[in-house]
Amino acid sequence: MQQQAVGEAFMRLVTIMDDLREKCPWDKKQTEQTLRPLTIEEMYELADAITENDWKGIKEELGDLLLHIVFYAKIGAEQQQFTLTEAINGICEKLISRHPHIYGDVQVKDEEEVKQNWEKLKLKEGKKSVLSGVPVSLPAVVKATRLQEKARQVGFEWDNRDQVWDKVTEETEELHEAVAANEKHRIEEEFGDLLFSLINYARFLQIDAENALEKTNKKFISRFTRMEQVALQQGKPLADMTLAEMDAIWNSIKKQNPDN
Repeated sequence: MQQQAVGEAFMRLVTIMDDLREKCPWDKKQTEQTLRPLTIEEMYELADAITENDWKGIKEELGDLLLHIVFYAKIGAEQQQFTLTEAINGICEKLISRHPHIYGDVQVKDEEEVKQNWEKLKLKEGKKSVLSGVPVSLPAVVKATRLQEKARQVGFEWDNRDQVWDKVTEETEELHEAVAANEKHRIEEEFGDLLFSLINYARFLQIDAENALEKTNKKFISRFTRMEQVALQQGKPLADMTLAEMDAIWNSIKKQNPDN
């Protein structure tokens, strides 16, 4: 019964998309290129909702993304490139093929073996590198995490987190040396190496580096805007305060709300 309800809801969306494409001036004008930036925006809105653990928002943003998927498929069919049915069957076949421990006789002991098998199967399918599939336009922190995760599947990985922290320390020292030598190009390179190592350390701590940084961003925004409010209440804008005065307000806010 639940599957039937899901199928009916999905087909309702498909029918509405057909109507909009035929009758709505805005929807009729859209192409895969004009939708692209809107889709990226929807993805970030979903990411924000996930970070905030906002289930109502997650539900809404998933609906928006589903609309985009149906929209792209509609355009693809119009261009005689592919149909929605082909797109759905394509992912179904891929999932079956890449889960031989479910749909075949392959045995796996844990999730790590599942990931390793997944990468091996992708190479058999024609991928030239285990790093294939990582989008070029991914944000750098997310991309670094994905590259490290993929390299891990073929054994290119530290044994433990202490080794990773040693690498962080090593990269920190190399950055200090570059700064002391005032070598601009090398400073940038070493800073990037340090960030890459810290992201690797986050993986070993089982922390999402991108999400951790975004939470810190949100915490900074919250504290800074409250600091602005306190300054105005004191009759002195931040621009007229000394760093020591601002720091005193900041520490007071931090003490009152240590979590945010």
